[in-house]
Amino acid sequence: MPAPDQRWFHRRGALARDGWESVVDASTPGWVHTGIRVAELAAGDVLALDERDVERIVVPLAGSFRIETADAAYDLAGRANVFDGPTDVLYLGAGATATLTGSGRVAVATSPTTEQRPTRHIARSDVPVELRGAGASSRQVHNFGTPQALDAVRLIVCEVITPAENWSSYPPHKHDEHDPGHETRLEEIYYFESAPARGAAGGAAASAFGMFSTYSSPAGDIEIDAMVHSGDIALVPYGYHGPAVAAPGYDLYYLNVMAGPDPDRAWLISDDPAHAWVRSTWEGLEIDPRLPFTAAGEEGSTR
Repeated sequence: MPAPDQRWFHRRGALARDGWESVVDASTPGWVHTGIRVAELAAGDVLALDERDVERIVVPLAGSFRIETADAAYDLAGRANVFDGPTDVLYLGAGATATLTGSGRVAVATSPTTEQRPTRHIARSDVPVELRGAGASSRQVHNFGTPQALDAVRLIVCEVITPAENWSSYPPHKHDEHDPGHETRLEEIYYFESAPARGAAGGAAASAFGMFSTYSSPAGDIEIDAMVHSGDIALVPYGYHGPAVAAPGYDLYYLNVMAGPDPDRAWLISDDPAHAWVRSTWEGLEIDPRLPFTAAGEEGSTR
């Protein structure tokens, strides 16, 4: 397998900076509209969220965190890991600065703007959970940062759980042209995690992996065909992207961060015409019975 496009695919830690494991922002070559910061904190660690001209969503990946602004403090209960269903999150509008403390792994999704929106704490119980697709294309989507769930300026954020052997971000699709009512221009970040499948007798987290692909569209040339592991980041400035495939024995998670230059904050996509027909094969199929993934002890849990 050829090496993935190094402009647009980065292994865990390759973008480390200022106490963060990974940083994508306006200083990243070719990147304009979105950003992400990922960190692993221990008790006593403090990270500053001190950029003023960005809006943010703080997403606990594993563990619990406290965010202190000039006006208030917010406790995010978090979760044991990304496969324990949704988490509570915090939206911080432009102009707000804060400090972040806690214990565990955390992601901060960002988008540049000077337009302000109020801070909002979204409880886990209020996160819209969508079961999308069917059969082997079943996946679970947490829509806490989508236009229907959150009043933001440009930022669109969600997370996806794909059970072992299933496909998501499929059929391959794009959002790199401004076609009002049909397609919006959105940069997209994929942050990945993988783990041995729920109920699996063996397997080590360090070996867990999935697969991810992108390919070119008229908007630009891109090619990523990569094994993805926990902490890896793919950047999609344009082009068709998908599938994201959970390997047998391993569940796959990704956090999607999107924003773009179009006036409407909307996720409107175009499937690759060569593969759009696949959607019709889902008719009559059931959602994968392993879904939804929830925390241990909650209804629907597959632990």
